[in-house]
Amino acid sequence: MFDYIQSFLVVMLEIFCCKIFFEAFGERRSKKKTYKNYIVIIALILSVYLLALFFANYFLIKQILIIVISTILMYLYINITIIKSVILSMLFQGLLLVVDYFTFSINTILFLYKKVLEKSYDFDSNLIIILGKILLFLIVLLIKKYMGNKYPKILKDSEWIRFVFFPVFTICVIVMMLSISEYITSERQADVYFIIAFGLVGMNMIVFYLINDILEREMELHKNKIFEMEVKSQTIIYESISKSFDNQKKKTHEYKNQIICIDSLVKKKNYAELEEYIKSISDNLNKELDAINTNNVIVNAILNIKYQEAINKNIIFVIKVNDLSNVEISNEDIIVILSNLLDNAIEACDKCSGKKILKFKFISENDFIIISVKNTYSDNVLYDNGRILTSKENKEEHGIGINNIINTIKKYNGSYIIKSSRNQFYFSILINK
Repeated sequence: MFDYIQSFLVVMLEIFCCKIFFEAFGERRSKKKTYKNYIVIIALILSVYLLALFFANYFLIKQILIIVISTILMYLYINITIIKSVILSMLFQGLLLVVDYFTFSINTILFLYKKVLEKSYDFDSNLIIILGKILLFLIVLLIKKYMGNKYPKILKDSEWIRFVFFPVFTICVIVMMLSISEYITSERQADVYFIIAFGLVGMNMIVFYLINDILEREMELHKNKIFEMEVKSQTIIYESISKSFDNQKKKTHEYKNQIICIDSLVKKKNYAELEEYIKSISDNLNKELDAINTNNVIVNAILNIKYQEAINKNIIFVIKVNDLSNVEISNEDIIVILSNLLDNAIEACDKCSGKKILKFKFISENDFIIISVKNTYSDNVLYDNGRILTSKENKEEHGIGINNIINTIKKYNGSYIIKSSRNQFYFSILINK
């Protein structure tokens, strides 16, 4: 009876590794109705266990059936194509067989095979099976780290090292158990050691899912933070546009009064006063007109706001633009790109003690849209895990703006270059029309 329980527990470990392996390459189909996910995983565990039980002597048929069932059930569990599910099922089964073969080969090399045969209980073999599963778990974790598409920036390399410490520790403990196998004198002792080894592996799985839940919560907080920043930027821009329209309405009303006043002065032939009045109107008009016009309302609003902000901070703002009326980038994405680029550039320039120069380009020509910013800065550009750290006081906002820009660029299948040298920072974006 205990042998059947052992086999079932081993199958559970395999399926949990399979689940983590698939999750590295796609998102779960059902995130809210978790009972559906549990049903799929339980069905997979039972199916593989029954196949292992009844097809133990038909290895090839068993493997084919496991691949077929895994493909179907994991397709229902993970949001991937059926072809990708087939490939991942075959890869996982291949990985499982390689790890099992490796562990049994190590057992043959390190331990005397006769000692296993002399026992009435199979302690060494059971521990070797457990060792194989924890090695599989460790490999799957590394695959998730380097090939998966989740949490790439939240979990740093140093944190991953701490994360894999427990699996490595478990491997060491199981190897130590194998080294003292000759001192096991009863089947009950062997069963106790097996339960301890399995318990360690089970703890690895529990720790993984606890960390996984924490990461998912951090991911949600991170997304909320990004959303709040985007909403804040968009609100400022839209408020500016609304204010511009209100001012335009007021100017239209004032224009009528000015025409009446000019007409009155002309009729009175008071040309000196008329000249002075027209001059005052012209001066005020020059101050109130937007300095930049690209034939794109959103781009105009952003650039004029940032231009005034830069001028107020004594930053030399050089702008190169052309007709952007046909730019096929959504207003929300234009706000994300321009607001973050120019906010970072103005912040960096403002901290410079010498010349403060900001060069900005946004042009649409041929089949490309080119957006670039080149600005002076005084501090060194800091990098963490490939992510740029800004000098913001709030550490939680480090690099979020630039990450937002990069994610938006990817949305349009664009490319970008980031360079820094000689106290100059350069960010260039190229998007196909």
